[in-house]
This record gives sequence, C-alpha cells and structure tokens, in this order.
Amino acid sequence: MRKLMMAMGASMLVTAPSVSADILGVGATFGYWDADYSGTASKGNDQVDLERDLNLSGDSNANLTAYFEHPVPVLPNVRLAYTRTEQSGNGRLDATYDGISAQDNVRSELELEQLDVTLYYEILDNWVNLDLGLTVRDFSGELLVQSRTIPGQSSKTEADAVLPLLYVAARFDLPFTGASVGGDANAISYDGDSVYDFNVYGQYELSLLQLRAGYRQIALDYEDGDDNLDIELSGPFISAGLRF
Repeated sequence: MRKLMMAMGASMLVTAPSVSADILGVGATFGYWDADYSGTASKGNDQVDLERDLNLSGDSNANLTAYFEHPVPVLPNVRLAYTRTEQSGNGRLDATYDGISAQDNVRSELELEQLDVTLYYEILDNWVNLDLGLTVRDFSGELLVQSRTIPGQSSKTEADAVLPLLYVAARFDLPFTGASVGGDANAISYDGDSVYDFNVYGQYELSLLQLRAGYRQIALDYEDGDDNLDIELSGPFISAGLRF
C-alpha cells in the first residue's frame, strides 16, 4: 500500500495540469449525516452481522470540511475533511463471536473516524466545475461487543490505516440562480482492500452562505491482521458553510 501511495503521488505531480483558481478562495462547512450501518465485522474465523446480530442504530455523525484555493499555477489546492460516526445498540448473537457465546445478549458500540487531506487541481472553473486530485485518508474503526450476561466478557475489533484515494469532484451551476448540483468521490481498491466514498447534492449560495443537502455513501472493506471490517454507511446529509 505504501508503494501504491508513492506511485500515485508521483503520477499526480508528473501529470499536474497548468490550471488554477482565478482568485484566492477559502471556505469551511459543518454538516450532519444521518447514516445507517450495514455489513459485517470479523475476528479470525468468527463473524458478526451489524444489523441482524448487533441491532446498531445511529447516535452522532459529524462532518467538517475546509479548503484553500489559490491562483498559483502547478501548486495544488488543499481540502481538509473530518468525519466521525458512532453507532450503538443492544442485540443477540447468532453465533459465537470472539469468545462471546451464541444466543448471548450483547451491548455494542461501533465508531468510525477519518481525516482526509486532499491535493487537487481545478480542471474546469466556470458554470461547469471539475476537480481532480489525490486524497490521503487516515481512518480508524473500532467495534466493541460486550456480553450483558457475563460481566467483563467483551471483544474489540479494530482497523487502522493511512490510505491514498483518487479524488474527483464535479459541480454544475445554474446561471443567475445561486443554485447548483454536484457530487464528489474518493476511491481505492488494492490487494483485497477497498474504500469507496461518494456523495451527490443540491446546493444554494446566498452571498457568503452556502447551503447543501444530499446523499452520502461509504463502503469500506479493510483487513487489519485478524480483524476485518466490511461495512457500508449511507444516508442523507445537510450542511452549512461560509465561502470567502
């Protein structure tokens, strides 16, 4: 994976287009994502279903983004994004999971946290906007399953990694209205592991204020030693931001 990141980074520099923003731009947004989990977690040969066995439901989902665009040719623009989701629930195991017996009542918590640093170029910048770049994502996921029958009996499944992802974003502005539609995506698939993260949205701008509503989905399949998270998060989101 490290060699892949270096190769992708070198390719970005070699093929960097000589395009840039027309003016200096800075912006930040805060959003809420009503995401639901589905999929499985594995510990060695044991597997648990997040919906059927653990009955997870959403607790909190925070999204923060900030970006800096400039008119300097060759140098990329910078975008930062932070996402944290937490789910918890009370369920009943269908099969034994990491020492916790089948048919045991359990309390579970699943947390996913990720920080993105994206370097990108504006390929088009008019009523049609197109950005291409490279994202480095630092993510961590942790599933804690605790027996409600036997105090102190618990299992922790974890996955941590720093991954490179290809980044693409497109937006279509409706002239003289302040409204637009668009979407962006980050994706990588390598050696059995994969991450896909995309969203589509409608947006309205009023002076410096930027309002957005849409749908986001993340699909993650990552193995970290004996631990594996094969999960999907999806649901609607809303956000508000300022653009200078």
